[in-house]
Amino acid sequence: MRERSRRETKRARLVAAAGIAAATAASVAYLDAKLHLRSDIRALRRKSRTAAAWSRAAREGRTSPYYFIEAHAAARGDREAIWTRAGGHSWADTLAQSNRYAQWFLARGVGPGDLVALTMINSADFMFAWIGLWAVGAAPAMINYNLAGKALVHCLVVSGAKLILVDGDAEVLRRIAEVREEVEGKGMAVAELPKAREEIYSMPPARPSDELRKDVTARSPMALFYTSGTTGMPKAVPLPVITAFSNGYGISARMDFIDRDTDRWYACMPLYHGTGGISTAGQLLCGVTVCIAPKFSASNFWRDVRDSRATWFSYVGETLRYLLAAPPSPLDKEHNVHSIYGNGLRPDVWKRFKDRFGIDRVFEFFNSSEGVLSLDNPSRNDYTANAVGHHGFLLRWKYHKYLVPVAIDHDTGDIARDPTTGFGTRLPYEEGGEILIAMPFERPFPGYWNDVAATEKKLARDVFRKGDCYYRTGDALRRDGEGRWFFMDRLVCVNGAKPPLTPEGSIADVGMGCRLGDTFRWKGENVSTAEVSEILGTYPGVLDANVYGVQVPGHDGKAGAVAICIDPNFRKTFDHAAFLR
Repeated sequence: MRERSRRETKRARLVAAAGIAAATAASVAYLDAKLHLRSDIRALRRKSRTAAAWSRAAREGRTSPYYFIEAHAAARGDREAIWTRAGGHSWADTLAQSNRYAQWFLARGVGPGDLVALTMINSADFMFAWIGLWAVGAAPAMINYNLAGKALVHCLVVSGAKLILVDGDAEVLRRIAEVREEVEGKGMAVAELPKAREEIYSMPPARPSDELRKDVTARSPMALFYTSGTTGMPKAVPLPVITAFSNGYGISARMDFIDRDTDRWYACMPLYHGTGGISTAGQLLCGVTVCIAPKFSASNFWRDVRDSRATWFSYVGETLRYLLAAPPSPLDKEHNVHSIYGNGLRPDVWKRFKDRFGIDRVFEFFNSSEGVLSLDNPSRNDYTANAVGHHGFLLRWKYHKYLVPVAIDHDTGDIARDPTTGFGTRLPYEEGGEILIAMPFERPFPGYWNDVAATEKKLARDVFRKGDCYYRTGDALRRDGEGRWFFMDRLVCVNGAKPPLTPEGSIADVGMGCRLGDTFRWKGENVSTAEVSEILGTYPGVLDANVYGVQVPGHDGKAGAVAICIDPNFRKTFDHAAFLR
């Protein structure tokens, strides 16, 4: 009797404990669903791993990104590192070719702390040259090969590079030839890759001395990128070496997103541009195979993706619109891609692209060439669709005093200040505004290369109190109550319009983020062109809707205008009257 009673008591206790455990698990699951604690903790751990990896590398004197490539070559040897139409390159071959470039650079007088201007179309040689520069403690200045004349000379001169490496593309060679006398007169040497390749490839693949890399610091440039030049000449921004450690130990190294043993990364975005260059280099730093195409081509895109066996590809928003504009095909889902990574994907394209091409994950990110504010959103569902980032409770609390939406005077583009106090107005996150970043921040503003005046213009002082300092992102975002970040404004080019739709052309002028300036005021109301174009873009047959404000004589503010591009498949049947209604 007593034994039975003890057994029943024990059983009751076990049942009660199981009930408590189940209730606790349910509570934890509820809190996580509500506050998104796990995703925040993972993000904080990534930052911690990056800091620990950097500290370890600094102690060992191995801070150069070159050491990541060397480690992968030792561990992965004969496995493919780079795929191109011209042929593949193993990790061992990639290291050997990079070392040959390093020896060639040394022979040309390039050494620690130097920059070399790369004016090159995407290729394996581009990556060999980049890694070769890391090997000697130097870095590339990424020159937009579409530039010509004064803009090209400006970018070359501001870099301070003494050597310009130009690939064999006829148009690129022609543009350099037009300014060659001028840049050589400024002390720059021009080397044409078609003529230099035989010499480079005949160099011994000897490993450059560690001594060349010993002075690489967290703030040393791993590359010099340029802004899109939407407000004057392009400005050069150094991408700090610490970013390599964020890539090597951050998002891409996490096996819940990318598996270095099975995933392959297709890159057709220009490597001179942040979206293409940073993501492609980042995958190599993680040991992931990259599949490189010379340029984006809507007609060749999916053939490349299938032939390269890519599982990821990088994008900017416009390229996905071009792909969506192509006639439907039975092969639309015949590929291995499960995830895409990029920025600028508009809400009217997001779901249509996923559904048509069978994409599981859209990894949308927000950043700028300056790299101070970085958001990401690895979205696999409707809840996070269309967002550029997401913060749970912990990250919202952490960044509350650092990421600040502020009111803007839309006529002048300046921070709107109280005429009495001279201070700005902080706006609610749900309303949104231009995002200011309190300085100092965990990601310091690197400043513009050799341009103190332009650097100072990006900083706003005495915004909310005397003595404070904020970095002006120039980007308008809002964050809803669930922590999802959304664009409010978008890229503005020099002429106030987006780059034209040219499916076979370059997307070189599409920047890494949305530049504030398209919002205009009409009859006392602020009009967000992004919101209007999003709605118009959902109309059947509208490939793109570019909304902007125009001055109307005799009226204050601006009136709305729209330029639409109609899908070729709809041009004969497009109902203009219904669209206007």
